[in-house]
Amino acid sequence: MPPISIPPGRSAFCFENAERNERLAAAGVVPTMKARKTGTTICGTVFKDGVVLAADTRSTAGSVVADKNCEKIHYIAPNIYCCGAGTAADTEAVTSMISSNLALMRLQMGKQSRVKTAQHMLAQHLFRYQGHVSAALVLGGVDVEGPYLSTVAPHGSVDRLPFVTMGSGSLAAMAELEAGFKDDMTEDEAVRLVQQAILRGIFEDLGSGSNVDIMIIRKDGAEARRNFDTPNPRTFKPKPYIFPAGSTVVLKETVEYLNPDSMRTD
Repeated sequence: MPPISIPPGRSAFCFENAERNERLAAAGVVPTMKARKTGTTICGTVFKDGVVLAADTRSTAGSVVADKNCEKIHYIAPNIYCCGAGTAADTEAVTSMISSNLALMRLQMGKQSRVKTAQHMLAQHLFRYQGHVSAALVLGGVDVEGPYLSTVAPHGSVDRLPFVTMGSGSLAAMAELEAGFKDDMTEDEAVRLVQQAILRGIFEDLGSGSNVDIMIIRKDGAEARRNFDTPNPRTFKPKPYIFPAGSTVVLKETVEYLNPDSMRTD
């Protein structure tokens, strides 16, 4: 097979749409397109016998809080879970796709999924789109190699570390992780550490908020602790909207009488 030749002055990737947007913005046809700012704090750490993942539960749409209690910890395999930051639709679609592919692989091979396989599949998919799929992921699990924790950036780069964090609140969370991490932590110590890291992101980052979700992954399975910490409980009860009869003005009323005989069919 002859090698694929690239015309002079062209690259392997196509940026025609980006150049088109610049021309349209310069001509004043459309306003300058800006990336939407998203907000999240997700993190994870390894302990002696497993991995603990954690995430906040605030979902934003620009400057509006769209959901106060959304789930950001996604299922990948029985022994692998993934926290997602970025565009909610992208994180849901990417993790669901990889989860389906790993399920088919388990059926074909008859073996447990490995975290490194999920990491490679995620990184390969995200690199193909050069960051336009907005999914910043914290991937963790336990397989034959033991506890495994890594990050997968939207451009496809990966980092395997003993503690990681992503999202707009990652700087605040990283300060907590760096100060409190130690080797061979117990499960309770790891849970408290990621809890404090997410709380730091909740209270110091406007894009993060609401509650703390935690996922504990051990050799024998995973345990989800939904709303493990609720530092922002509602302090008042919402009042129902009660509209008295006649609140809505009837502008026009039409009554049409139907003939039952004309509706009869043989």
